[in-house]
Amino acid sequence: MGQVSAEDLQLAQAISDLNYTNPFLPERLEREQLVLGTAFEPEPDSYWSLTPTQVSQRRPNLIRILERARETAERMRRQLQDSRRRDAELVRLYDELTVYVLFYEVFDERLKCRAGGLDKQTADRKVWNHFSAEFDRRMQLPDLLLPSASQKLELFELFHQVLRAFFNIFDCVIGRSAPAARLRARVWQSIFTHDMRRYRRSLMKSWQNATTLITGPSGSGKDLVAQAVGLSRRVPFDPESRRFAVQPEEVWFAVNVSAFSTGLVESELFGHAKGAYTDAATAREGWLEACGPWGAVLLDEIGELDPATQVKLLRVLQNRQFQRLGETKIRQFEGRIIAATNRDLRREIESGRFREDLYYRLCADIIETPSLAAQTADNPDMLSDLVQQIAGRICPDEQDALATEVLTWIQRSLPSDYHWPGNIRELEQCVRNVLISGSYVPAQQQNAELDGQFPAELLPVFQGMTALSMTADEVLAHYCRYAYRRTASFERAAKLLQLDRRTVRARADQALPTDN
Repeated sequence: MGQVSAEDLQLAQAISDLNYTNPFLPERLEREQLVLGTAFEPEPDSYWSLTPTQVSQRRPNLIRILERARETAERMRRQLQDSRRRDAELVRLYDELTVYVLFYEVFDERLKCRAGGLDKQTADRKVWNHFSAEFDRRMQLPDLLLPSASQKLELFELFHQVLRAFFNIFDCVIGRSAPAARLRARVWQSIFTHDMRRYRRSLMKSWQNATTLITGPSGSGKDLVAQAVGLSRRVPFDPESRRFAVQPEEVWFAVNVSAFSTGLVESELFGHAKGAYTDAATAREGWLEACGPWGAVLLDEIGELDPATQVKLLRVLQNRQFQRLGETKIRQFEGRIIAATNRDLRREIESGRFREDLYYRLCADIIETPSLAAQTADNPDMLSDLVQQIAGRICPDEQDALATEVLTWIQRSLPSDYHWPGNIRELEQCVRNVLISGSYVPAQQQNAELDGQFPAELLPVFQGMTALSMTADEVLAHYCRYAYRRTASFERAAKLLQLDRRTVRARADQALPTDN
């Protein structure tokens, strides 16, 4: 194989840097070009977008890099085996290069198991056996202790976390647009931070308890982003049983705060003791307990959490402790909290509806989802990507036909500059409407038809409800305000709406996004 050259060392360093680069940043492709030089094949975008072809077929640039990495690593291994004196820099670079090669050994073996239709447990055993043998061959050199030689298990867990994160992010944030690419890169940072080397050195275990807040317009996919983060946590692997501690999807729980009363929200989160309230016939563990140390809980629409529950959640984030309803026993929360909202929480703090101390426990890691309009403005083809993906989820057997039908209808029936106020959620409703009735009526058009027949001040509410971009809390606030204006009396409005007078007044005074 020949001796290691200066060019080999330079290549090894370049691949080492590439290995720790956020795969969703333009920097990733820049580093690939640095590794390959004139052999680099230009990519269609400045960022890495996964196309349907790339799901099953590796990009040409990656194939070339991996070939060079394997050849160079083999030359380094032979020289280290034959040399009595080992250069420290050669040892370090061989170790880094071998980590890169081992990752793709796991990647390729995992793809083979998937193609073979193996169940997860069988696949895990097969991949571990392959990885373990390759690790020993490459890392266990006579009379030489490589930096990663004692980290077989840690590397295996990290490789699987990276693979899960990579595909979870692409599954949840699709489309070829710069805003989508930035969002993918930001989600990757939420999982691994911006410094992957430091994450590997010291944060793999401690970072598991980080809290994430996801903001953005209604319907823009905040729940999917939360899912990508929640399903990409590190999960321990037991080499004796050759099994992971859990399957991530089994310990992922999403609670929509706006869908439950205060008591039910707390029961869902904290659990309850037998007899804690009228219908509590048996004790029940909440999601904070059920998710365990390797799971995560999404608090969707956290801006609607009532003040009393905010206090309890603050305690969880401060000292990782909680109690079931009706119990005094203190329990430990070991998972990860992810929160999402379309509200401006700083504005909610100013109005006294959200605790400032709770906000500062949430805001260390903020991810903002872009609107659909921002994505299609950057790349009009983004709409086609999304329609194809939605059609595949709704009608997989006729994905292409349905996607073509929907896109044809959109081109013929909607203005070219239609900005999709309900974002991805509205686009999904458009696909469903076209599937069912062959057409879709946007909220603006419905509002135009109702103009003159509908109170003008409620038109924004109707538009938001039609586009599914308003929460139930916001609708109720508008309704209470309208009733008060019509009756000029909180007591009269409360009687008509069958609500408590204080509730009507609080809702009527609530600052809302449509109050511009």
